[in-house]
Amino acid sequence: MPSRFYDLFPPLPLPDEMRQWDAQAMALGLPEELLMENAARAALDVLRVYRPHLAGLRVWLLMGGGNNGGDAACLARHLLDAGAHPLVLHTRPLSSYKGACGKHVRIARAAGVIFTRYTALAPQGGTLPDIVVDGLLGTGFCGTLRPETLEIIRRVNALPGQPFVLAIDIPSGLDGRTGLAMPEAIRATATVSFAAAKPGLALPHARPWTGELHVRGIGIPLAAQRRAPCSFYAVDGRSLAPLARIQPDGFKNSYGHVLVVGGAPGLGGAAHLAARAALRAGAGLVTAAAPGAGIADIKNGWPEIMTLPLGETQGRWPASLPEHFVELVGRCAALVVGPGMGRGADAADFIAALLALPHRPPTVFDADALMLMAGRLDLQARLRAHDVLTPHPGEAAALLGSSAADVQADRQSALKRLCGLSRAVVVLKGAASLVGQGEAPTLLCPYDVPQLAVGGSGDVLAGCMGGLLARMLPQPHAPQYAAAETDNTAATVLQPAHMLAGQAVALHALAGKSLAGQWPLRGNTPSAVADALPAALAAYTATPAPEDDFLPWPR
Repeated sequence: MPSRFYDLFPPLPLPDEMRQWDAQAMALGLPEELLMENAARAALDVLRVYRPHLAGLRVWLLMGGGNNGGDAACLARHLLDAGAHPLVLHTRPLSSYKGACGKHVRIARAAGVIFTRYTALAPQGGTLPDIVVDGLLGTGFCGTLRPETLEIIRRVNALPGQPFVLAIDIPSGLDGRTGLAMPEAIRATATVSFAAAKPGLALPHARPWTGELHVRGIGIPLAAQRRAPCSFYAVDGRSLAPLARIQPDGFKNSYGHVLVVGGAPGLGGAAHLAARAALRAGAGLVTAAAPGAGIADIKNGWPEIMTLPLGETQGRWPASLPEHFVELVGRCAALVVGPGMGRGADAADFIAALLALPHRPPTVFDADALMLMAGRLDLQARLRAHDVLTPHPGEAAALLGSSAADVQADRQSALKRLCGLSRAVVVLKGAASLVGQGEAPTLLCPYDVPQLAVGGSGDVLAGCMGGLLARMLPQPHAPQYAAAETDNTAATVLQPAHMLAGQAVALHALAGKSLAGQWPLRGNTPSAVADALPAALAAYTATPAPEDDFLPWPR
């Protein structure tokens, strides 16, 4: 059985980390030839999902110089046994294939598989293939395609008749880290990724190249994976399981009290959305604190949202923290600071005073709070390991002193730089949101949800995150985190706030996805996203996830 951590957060090894997994498996005594055999059988299983009857089908297998080429040669033997007509088109002299790859070439040839040197993808005897298997390049590819390989890829993509294309491990030409085509890649109908998906495969912009993504095991023991922890882990619907637990004999205080600090006059809608989402995420109590003139807009007809007016000057944040506010902060399990707070000097002073409180609970800083902290190293130094920053690309650019275009051009590097600013967890929002902290591994949420691309969606995420921190963090040693604390993996450096932030991102995304049936072309409100949180949690925790597939998007 995989560890509890791997159940919740599937690993996404980088290419060099995948090589370490292979090496560790071989160090345990598993022959490389066996891993290659298992990979070929896994590819055959995926192919049968789409083409159950292989007998009589013409299959061209493109065989490059790496291990993917060996997988293709081994797969050709299985296709021959299934009654298909495989033809292996190799790009290098057969004598150059050594090791496990060379051994499988020899076995396949002895079994009767036809091999021929690739010259051009021209119809063989006037016929075209029914299936093309891409075994040209593996996950180790980076940089820019060589002209001769680029020409092969273009010929595959231009084949008439639209044959079914199966990519082995990754479409050739796609960067396994970034998911970018360099500059083109095989346009696969489906991709089978061995042992684990790779970060680039999980990114939405890789979808036109990967087609439907399948992950199949090839027998690499968990012990081998533990010896080579990953830099990235996926956070999807499977991560939500711990959030579905209901406390026996629980009452409202058992589920935490969230304090939302925001909603200056004219901006109350943002604080309302955050408070509403905190309730929908399961918090037992929610209070919104704001200048008195903004309170009615925050409440917005919701008697469940308690309010705390602040300051004698109705439209401004008070110059010092009121005593009753400080007392409430001490009783709350989590804070959400920033939605609709405004960016005036009064708001900046209020945040500075709040950050100075010695016993401040875990805090989500969003929206205006992030902009007020941008360039303020004194404020960022007060952030703690259980705090969470939730910038979108524009807010991330302000914190980094760069541009949103720079952030989007290399989101992984931008996240690393953001994590270097403080001890807090950082959620870099956007399609395939990234969640990081310090030198800990990154959680990657693979969803791209158009229904979330609406003003106020970020306020909902902040409130959702606050609700989860409030009801889950008071018990950091609860069973759902026990494995993460004891497992000898990267989980040992993933703190509970880091994991909860990732789970909030996944729940928020899945709530948005659940609206696609009613609002397929968008048009939904962020309030609808907040209200969909409980049903989304129930839907994704009612049944177990598929045991062999990592699917960022539904089949």
